[in-house]
Amino acid sequence: MTIQSAAQSYLPDPRNDQVLVSVNGALIPRNQATVSIFDAGFGFGDGVWEGLRLVRGEILQLEAHLDRLFEGAGSIALEIPQGREGIRAALAEVLAASEMGDGAHIRLMVTRGVKSTPNQDPRFIISGPTVVIVAEFKTPRPETKAKGMTLFTSTFRTSTPDVFDLRLNSHSRLNLIQALIQAINAGADEALMLDPRGFVASCNSTNFFIVRRGEIWTSTGSYSFKGITQQAVIDACRGAGITVRECDFTLAQVYAADEAFVTGTLGGVTPVTKIDGRVIGSGAPGPMAARAQALYEAAVYPA
Repeated sequence: MTIQSAAQSYLPDPRNDQVLVSVNGALIPRNQATVSIFDAGFGFGDGVWEGLRLVRGEILQLEAHLDRLFEGAGSIALEIPQGREGIRAALAEVLAASEMGDGAHIRLMVTRGVKSTPNQDPRFIISGPTVVIVAEFKTPRPETKAKGMTLFTSTFRTSTPDVFDLRLNSHSRLNLIQALIQAINAGADEALMLDPRGFVASCNSTNFFIVRRGEIWTSTGSYSFKGITQQAVIDACRGAGITVRECDFTLAQVYAADEAFVTGTLGGVTPVTKIDGRVIGSGAPGPMAARAQALYEAAVYPA
């Protein structure tokens, strides 16, 4: 199935048929890789993950991603016995095994492990954590950036930290998937989500920005995931003298914005040209999104 437009859409690459994935350190052809039906991640979404991008031989912002991975694991009392060095080595092994030097996207997943019976209780674990690394050749579809994405504001809200902390990059993403399904059924590429108070939070898989009178606005992150690419774009733009506000704003302010764009690991900065059937700005990707992409690349891409 080919997805023509979405924040996570990419060009098909036949090399992916031959890649090897890592399952607990064993390199396995992708069509043979499995985990147990008793795995806590499969049964209950009990685990944490990171999405990583390989550019010119380097994994972008690797240390920031490892910080988030280990902080998230620690918050749910999940020990990753390999440690940071072990995870780094496993990533390098997977990339070398499939001869990946550029243009790859990596999904690093760590679950609590295999249980003696399928239930929520972590005391029934009978193995160490399950560590899976899937690396694929992925090039974002150029037409997505060229024409811009469309969004639909979902009725599903993001959650408060006491209900479900979205800063925890966990395997449990069902409310975000529900929002995306609603957006797809409305003919959009991705869902825009509001927080419990009605302010704009984020999209279902990307962070959301608007441009108003030369300023860039994004949400505070109090009710949404705090993206690593989002922070890199904020820092790069501020370093170039652009005012970036992390603030509450409403849909009315979004509809009246000069531009909008989203950020994510795979696509970097992707323009948004229509939301809820309303044209944003000129209806074409704008200059601030292009500048933000250039500043982001200059800040984080290897020379």
